[in-house]
Amino acid sequence: MKNKILLVGLGNPGKEFANTRHNVGFLFLERLKKEKNFPCFKVSNKTIGEISKKSFNDKIIYLLKPLTFMNNSGESVKRFKNLYNIELQNIFVIHDEIDLPLGKFKIQKGRGSAGHKGVENIIQKLKSKNFWRIRIGISPQKKPNKIEKFVLGKFKKKEKKNLKEVFTHLISLLSNQLNL
Repeated sequence: MKNKILLVGLGNPGKEFANTRHNVGFLFLERLKKEKNFPCFKVSNKTIGEISKKSFNDKIIYLLKPLTFMNNSGESVKRFKNLYNIELQNIFVIHDEIDLPLGKFKIQKGRGSAGHKGVENIIQKLKSKNFWRIRIGISPQKKPNKIEKFVLGKFKKKEKKNLKEVFTHLISLLSNQLNL
């Protein structure tokens, strides 16, 4: 039996949210899909999300973009986990992190939400925090006063370059770790 890995990118559905800082998870999955030749995402009503999957040697890698809004991402993740029988330690949640500077990231397991509402909702729905988090920094040098407005803003050209470098590094790490 193949090992199942779920990579969840957090974001908000809809064109108005495309390419915003809050949608870093979606952006990362799109880049991973392209670089590793995953098939196009398909909408799944059962999981309330867009899904792509690909087999790599002894494992199946699933990509999930919840179609709930960010703060309700847990419902999509819970449904997917239960439907496809994914073990908690094989779930990786990729999301924006205002507490990390742009260009930095952290990979952690079993941690709290640190105030991130999407992650908080996932922890509530799964009744556990025993999954991986890939926190991608989006913060400028000085933390903005209006955080909600900032995270829903679009990346500037220079920021996109930093993000591209982070994505390249993360894809390399995941490729080595998961044998993609």
